[in-house]
Amino acid sequence: MKTSVKAIGLVIIGNEILDGRRQDAHFENARLLLRQHNLKLAYSLVLPDSAPAITSQLEWAMHKAGWPFFCCGGIGSTPDDITRQCAAVAAGLPRVPHPEGTENLRLKFGDACTPARLRMAEFAQGAELIPNPVNNVAGFSIRNGHFMPGFPNMAKPMMQWVLETYYEKGSEQGAVTYVAIGVREADLCDLMEQFVSEHPDVSFSSLPIAMPKNGGYELHLGVSGPAAEVTPAAHHLAKALKNAGVVFSDVVVTSSG
Repeated sequence: MKTSVKAIGLVIIGNEILDGRRQDAHFENARLLLRQHNLKLAYSLVLPDSAPAITSQLEWAMHKAGWPFFCCGGIGSTPDDITRQCAAVAAGLPRVPHPEGTENLRLKFGDACTPARLRMAEFAQGAELIPNPVNNVAGFSIRNGHFMPGFPNMAKPMMQWVLETYYEKGSEQGAVTYVAIGVREADLCDLMEQFVSEHPDVSFSSLPIAMPKNGGYELHLGVSGPAAEVTPAAHHLAKALKNAGVVFSDVVVTSSG
């Protein structure tokens, strides 16, 4: 049975991301896939190859029951691949060979199936496999986490499979942005606070933009969330801006679904 959620988190693991040896692609892949599924990205973490750091952050993520999460990286066979071990500790479960995962590895590698390779099928007890269409070395799901390799060409289709297998597609999403001319955030704090309190079901953002060429400035006020909620909220914001004497233009409307 598929579950209905509003957002999914993302954990990216690897020193090579943090020190710049490799450019991350998981964030953008996850964001685009979630948008296609009408879901939001709840958070994104980039962690080093450190057992204490990975374990503590996975424990935090696993306690966010309403937010499933993707975790990319660290499930291979080399010494720096410690995510499988950390996930088991964070879940409070023993790490055991997964029968189907082990058999897949034996079929893939044959006589070259070394003990190190077999360890790639050692997951927290009770884990479910995530098929890997690129090389058939599976990822796994445990608790509310879905773990996959650090290679974006593998992780992306595995994220897609997880979304289509476990989660209902969300409701149509929408977004409206008003560009207020010649005002600063401080000028509209009271208006923005009242708007947020009256529309808790949408996401509100305020982005000030300085224009050095002419010394002016503008304020981008955004409303996003379920389309059915965004439309009336945006109308309310426009009315509030007009009542406050704010000049605004360049309305940008986007939607998905």
